[in-house]
Amino acid sequence: MSESSIKTVGGNGSFDEVIAQAPPEIKALARAARALIAEVLPGVTEVPWARQKIAGYGVGPKKMSQHFCYIAPFKKHVNLGFMYGAHLPDPAGLLEGKGADLRHVKLRQPADVDQTALRQLIENATGHLPNLK
Repeated sequence: MSESSIKTVGGNGSFDEVIAQAPPEIKALARAARALIAEVLPGVTEVPWARQKIAGYGVGPKKMSQHFCYIAPFKKHVNLGFMYGAHLPDPAGLLEGKGADLRHVKLRQPADVDQTALRQLIENATGHLPNLK
């Protein structure tokens, strides 16, 4: 499945604008994470918030009720965050964070995106979507 299966709605910009200020290697990681999300959930809805430098993914435009994950580029890594990450099985110990619900995985190199455990986290996270239960 390709990134072309992503439905972009709402927000305040495009995915390209979300990653515009990131270094080239971080842009590539963000694009790889985005492609993986689209592969796991074909037809996923993307809401890019260029001013906040974040893009959310789910079944509609509502962040906490219709999204299951987000991509946020930083200078030296990409956060692939999960809205209900605190409730996901994580046998590989990839998730970071201390919030009541939110957790994230720091992607620093291409091999991080290719991990089977990361794909499993994304697959499990889709179980928190109301239209997929």
